Amino acid sequence: MIELSILDQAPVSKGNGPADTLRHSADLARLSEGLGYKRYWFAEHHSTRGLASVAPEIMMAHIAACTKSIRVGSGGVLLPQYSPYKVAETFRQLEALYPNRIDLGVGRSPGGTTKTRLALTDGVKKSMTEFNRQLQDLSYFLTDSIPADHAYSGIKTAPLIETAPELWVLGLGENSARRAAQQGAGYVFGHFINQERGEKACQVYRDSFRASAHFAAPALLFAVFVICAATNEEAEELALSQDLWLLRVGKGTDSRVPDIEEAKAYPYSQADRKQIEENRKRMVIGSPATVKRRLLELAERYGTEDIMVLCNVFDIEAKKETYKRLAKLFL
Repeated sequence: MIELSILDQAPVSKGNGPADTLRHSADLARLSEGLGYKRYWFAEHHSTRGLASVAPEIMMAHIAACTKSIRVGSGGVLLPQYSPYKVAETFRQLEALYPNRIDLGVGRSPGGTTKTRLALTDGVKKSMTEFNRQLQDLSYFLTDSIPADHAYSGIKTAPLIETAPELWVLGLGENSARRAAQQGAGYVFGHFINQERGEKACQVYRDSFRASAHFAAPALLFAVFVICAATNEEAEELALSQDLWLLRVGKGTDSRVPDIEEAKAYPYSQADRKQIEENRKRMVIGSPATVKRRLLELAERYGTEDIMVLCNVFDIEAKKETYKRLAKLFL
């Protein structure tokens, strides 16, 4: 049975501000809970006008407080920039407030430009090669399992709680899949970023998985852009705003979501159109019948029935309709 979750980057539509966008996120979370979605996660992005989810931990606390049962999580915390101990305590704090509802998704992304990353680390030049060690330490801290010969042996991770947040690793290929499997963590494949190595990554994860305090068996999600409208034609028109938004994000220009009229009037070059065509491989767009067929194909391809969706169109009501239609199809 297909299970659906949502990854919210809190994209800011032109004409709205971050406050409006974050209110919409709360509305979407309440809606998705009522529709039967399993998880609602927030991304972490920095130094951008167009994505308002900067601190997923804060958004998680807010959304957990205004919902009752849906799991809330990060998709994901940029672990290379932070202390695993601090991350573990922050998420254990959330777990103490909302038991059995907290997901800790982490990624290896640098978080932006070199200057942005240095600002995040307060000028400390941290090596990306430390990620495996950081992930291992994070697992120890989350599960109170620090080995006796570890440098941090004897440290308690507060608050002292009976349950632990679920640990997930976000990635785009075999290396991240293997890291997740070796820790016994869940794995999220980012089809919405790059779909080329998905099948192999998911297979490596399943083949390499080691049972742990986090999961007894492989736990696998894939995340994909989805736009579902009444007809294929309507969905294609809605997708125009997401197409231009993603094109501009790739160029490092305006990262706010444009409306459909602006997208139609934009002077696309031949290279732009080629890039949009390439970006479409990261998306599922169409009528309910088209979307259902495509998502089931991807679920079979990746070997999982857990799907995490993003919808970054301009109009909030159109976004809600996508989530409603998906729920009607699968939940």
